[in-house]
Amino acid sequence: MVGRITAQALGALLALGAHTIPAQAQQVTLIRGASVFDGATKISARDVLIRDGLIADIGNGIALPAGARLVEGAGMTLLPGLIDAHSHAFGDGLRDLIAFGVTTTFDQFTEARMASAVKAQQARGELSDQADLYSAGTLVTAPRGHGTEYGMAIPTIESPDSAQAFVDARIAEGSDWIKIVYDGGKAYALRMPSIDKATLRAVIEAAHRRGKLAVVHIGDMQSAIDAIESGTDGLVHLFLDQAPSAGFAGLLRQHRAFVIPTLSVLESVTGASGGGTLLADPRLAPGISAGAADNLKKSFPVRPGSPARYAHAEETVRQLKAAGVPILAGTDPPNPGTWYGVSLHRELELLVKAGLTPSEALASATSVAARAFRFSDRGRIAKGLRADLLLVKGDPTTDILATRAIEGIWKRGVALDRAKFLVARAAENAAAAAAAATPALALGLVSDFEDGTPKVSAGAGWIVTTDAMIGGSSKATMNVVDGGAAGTGKSLGIEGTVAAGAAIPWSGVMYFPGQQQMQPANLSANKEIRFWARGDGRSYAIMVFSQSTGMQPIVRPFVAGAEWKEYVFKFTDFDGITGHDVSAIAFTAGNPAGAFAFRIDQFTVK
Repeated sequence: MVGRITAQALGALLALGAHTIPAQAQQVTLIRGASVFDGATKISARDVLIRDGLIADIGNGIALPAGARLVEGAGMTLLPGLIDAHSHAFGDGLRDLIAFGVTTTFDQFTEARMASAVKAQQARGELSDQADLYSAGTLVTAPRGHGTEYGMAIPTIESPDSAQAFVDARIAEGSDWIKIVYDGGKAYALRMPSIDKATLRAVIEAAHRRGKLAVVHIGDMQSAIDAIESGTDGLVHLFLDQAPSAGFAGLLRQHRAFVIPTLSVLESVTGASGGGTLLADPRLAPGISAGAADNLKKSFPVRPGSPARYAHAEETVRQLKAAGVPILAGTDPPNPGTWYGVSLHRELELLVKAGLTPSEALASATSVAARAFRFSDRGRIAKGLRADLLLVKGDPTTDILATRAIEGIWKRGVALDRAKFLVARAAENAAAAAAAATPALALGLVSDFEDGTPKVSAGAGWIVTTDAMIGGSSKATMNVVDGGAAGTGKSLGIEGTVAAGAAIPWSGVMYFPGQQQMQPANLSANKEIRFWARGDGRSYAIMVFSQSTGMQPIVRPFVAGAEWKEYVFKFTDFDGITGHDVSAIAFTAGNPAGAFAFRIDQFTVK
């Protein structure tokens, strides 16, 4: 989706390290007497037995095995764990997804090495407190096209003759399917480079030769038609520039393609902040972080001359339903107006408003999504399938909003301790609120290093930070050295080695403005970060962490050249950071691997 994804891959790895849990012994669980939505239809009250991470039995009067946990399901409905068919996995997104009943997500673009690291852990039976991740990895786009604006250097494609090599490289990185951007931005009154139709067709054919699905991000109806005619397996988003032509859904049906409408984000694209309605639901609000709440209330700015109309998407959904085209639920977090997990409940609501029955909407987030992406082990409640399950109060097959009344969540038979999650979320929100309520700190000059030490005028000081926390072997040291910027006598020298092997390698230093490490501080009285840098000529990153962005660092690059240079970054340069709850500011080296050395001086926040 057109916009800026502010979370970066490093944040995903930091979150992964914080929430990794080992594989657990599977507890036998009997859910007794719940109505069952099996992924397609509702069946009468049943008992469902979970053993060894699978659905072992379904029926009436199943005896409670010795030592098994009993869950009384009277008045409730048991669903397959939900599937969000369009997300971008950054930061704590996977943890938030499962907390709202989404046990699997189909990521449509993230850092490939991070995705591979997560998938390796989930294959070992770990990460039971996070949604399963499957990913397109690096998307396919033109130079300077959509997808290149997010701060991650990615390969791009320009011509059909390189399609097979390009696709093979993505598969080697671990892409589970191929995601292609075919969107010049005209539906949003933008102009962006995009691949041509010949390259689009060549990439789709290259993916199919390797047995991979190929899905296409589109923004306007003609691009959607081009993608269908080129053989795409599915459309990612619907168009907003015009109402669908009379034969549009029939063309999709003829080509056996599916659609992920992403109504939640399309609503936001047209200037509405429908995601904010989720904050008023007491069944959902306690699980929403302060940063997520801010994001849900946002919407995309509508550019003058944009033809985008949300009603066109609703009309298209009605046409797709009538033609029998598979519709998948997807939300596209963390774009404005959306957030991980909670937005899928909004998506289901919007699908019903667009004409799907509640059962059809539930299928779009369970069996239909699993079948479209070729997963036969989930998305349904049947003997022998994964015990990815969601238990809710009430009957969402008649009232789609009942999905929000969550009573239990299981991933591969392991019950999520949602109460523990909610306690932790309350503490996070309280910390963010407390930081915002404290008087804003006007820091000024934080460190000039002139006394030969890395002391600070405020906060918990400086530390070395490396990828060792996620199993990497990068190293760094920091020392106050002779020679400073603008004729001063001292500066902070940082040197070390970035080692290959970590999913996201990094090495450098981190400053904490709070009284304790990672404690948020209210820096909203400050407008900018200033520092001087010099070094070996390579590119480095300044990263700002805040409580309200889920500890996902917002990253901006700088080059430490042979001569001292002053850099000024305004807080507004770090999308999503207001300054009221900043937890850390880091200066790091990343790829490429190898030795590095740089200095910083006159570090100022004012």
